[in-house]
Amino acid sequence: MTQTAPLSAPETSAPPMPATAGPEDITLDAVLAEIRERRTEFEHLTYVPQDMVTKLQAVGCYRAFVPKELGGDALSPADYCRLIETISAADASTGWVASFGVSTIYLAALPPEHFAAIYRADPDTVFAGALFPPQKAIATDAGIRISGRWKYCSGSMGASVIGVGVKVEGLNDGGLPRMAVMPRDKVRIEMDWNVIGLAGTGSHDVVVDDVLVPEDWTFVRGGAPRRDETIFRYPSMALAAQVLAVVGLGTARDALDTIRRIAEGYGSITGAPTIGKRAYVQSELAKAEAKLRSARGYFYEATEAAWETLLAGDAVSPEARTHLRLASTHAAHTGAEVARTAFYLAGTSAIVTGHPLSRAMNDAAAVAQHAFLGEGTWQSAGGVFLGQPGQPGYP
Repeated sequence: MTQTAPLSAPETSAPPMPATAGPEDITLDAVLAEIRERRTEFEHLTYVPQDMVTKLQAVGCYRAFVPKELGGDALSPADYCRLIETISAADASTGWVASFGVSTIYLAALPPEHFAAIYRADPDTVFAGALFPPQKAIATDAGIRISGRWKYCSGSMGASVIGVGVKVEGLNDGGLPRMAVMPRDKVRIEMDWNVIGLAGTGSHDVVVDDVLVPEDWTFVRGGAPRRDETIFRYPSMALAAQVLAVVGLGTARDALDTIRRIAEGYGSITGAPTIGKRAYVQSELAKAEAKLRSARGYFYEATEAAWETLLAGDAVSPEARTHLRLASTHAAHTGAEVARTAFYLAGTSAIVTGHPLSRAMNDAAAVAQHAFLGEGTWQSAGGVFLGQPGQPGYP
């Protein structure tokens, strides 16, 4: 059915929170405990359900970068990444879904009145986006007419606002994708997410059938923000990579903690010592601990240095932006390596369906597969350090 009504500010507000416990009654510790209890449920559903998204809203995952004047918390990047890392240690998929609170940064490229309309109506608005493949859209006098199908719309099941990637002839976007923003009821979600890692993220396909979106409700992903708070001067594409990378850090942390919990209880059917008494397990666990802590240290060192630069009134240099991207790639790949080591150390027991270490290994591997963190980002970082021009959106 053709949908031609243009997006207006009131339509972008999220639905009211369900009449459950109020935000003041929801603590992060309680939410983390519930996530651990329910993570297998989320995996089987293939998405994080609305009642849990509501609790993620209550603990501040989606208002973290919203300005205080609009009801947000105005966190620093490092504080937000620590929050997502902590949630990811309870469940990688839930951490991944929570990380899309970073979308506030992208949406700041909208006209200020639109940005304010979204977050003044609800500072906990949940946005989900699917950029690729960008679909050809037609510019008309009334707006941009959009149809198409997009993959990997993580968190779409809990979102009230959705964006899709478009190509519009005549608009010069500098090689970066343009995103059109619309209410969720203009989008059809095709539940086809069937994967072995990050299975609960609800990264389904989304379909749009002939929706008309005013041009001023589109923005260039990675484009200049139209607000002047410090957070909107932080490199947005780097932050997009960072909030995903910490999912890998949190997952790897949980994997090592799991090995330490089970070490004395896991023996061998052959009569060999429990794994905690085996020399190679002790050695490999120590190496993995050092790797994870080192990657995490580089990650937060680069993050806090960039933030301090901005607070001092200076711009983040290209080299510093590259360190943000490189530290993210390193964190994600180290997280995958550490989780794989933990799986190996657990022995045959870890191959049982539903084992926490098999889940951790697959989840952490999926994080490192993301395009923002993939193999090509190593080359991009090295090229910048050697004076080569960066790719669009990098660093």
